[in-house]
Amino acid sequence: MSLFDKEAIHYDDWYQTKMGKFVDDTETECAFSLFDTKSGMHILDVGCGTGNFSIKMARKGAIVTGIDISEKMLSIAQQKASNENLDIKFLKMDSNQLEFQDEYFDGVVSMAAIEFIPEAKKMIDEMFRVCKKGGYILLGTINRESEWGKLYQDPEFQKSTPVFKSAILRSPNELGRYKKDAIIQVKECLFISPDTAEAEISKEKEEKLAGTKQGGFFCILWVKR
Repeated sequence: MSLFDKEAIHYDDWYQTKMGKFVDDTETECAFSLFDTKSGMHILDVGCGTGNFSIKMARKGAIVTGIDISEKMLSIAQQKASNENLDIKFLKMDSNQLEFQDEYFDGVVSMAAIEFIPEAKKMIDEMFRVCKKGGYILLGTINRESEWGKLYQDPEFQKSTPVFKSAILRSPNELGRYKKDAIIQVKECLFISPDTAEAEISKEKEEKLAGTKQGGFFCILWVKR
């Protein structure tokens, strides 16, 4: 049984809160500002979970395949896609052993999944392998060195959210060492603090704080040459 099978049914609940929706919107805006998703592109979403980012790309007209190790997460993702009449292929698969031929996809993305992958290099290598030459690889993850990273590593927080007990958070510098010559851009976001009062959560506050401290989330964009 996957670590996330127990979490699947409640996984999307946080995104219904004001902070959860803001975080999701902010991370999505960061990702799409780097990864130009066009209609007809064949894109792989690695560690797709309940399909949140897969669905966003499919809405833009992309042909999306999402893979995850959790059957229950994939079941929820499939139902959500069906509710929107989106034709997304969801498959159970290990992110460190992608069952696709070399250079199969136009682009590859992974959002908030590598935190739960011990062998980061192997996952990134696999993402590169299945991407066509000239295609882009996008990775988004929690920044270990940020206020959000410290929260997720706090033992008290982990008592209420036990899935993070097994999380391995990394920094932009750490992940930036992989395929360094192929990096196009590294971009941080989520500068508001996790303890921000609900009434103060806003894009304006986020923009005001941008660059003043470590962002809670960052995206790396590579190109396969």
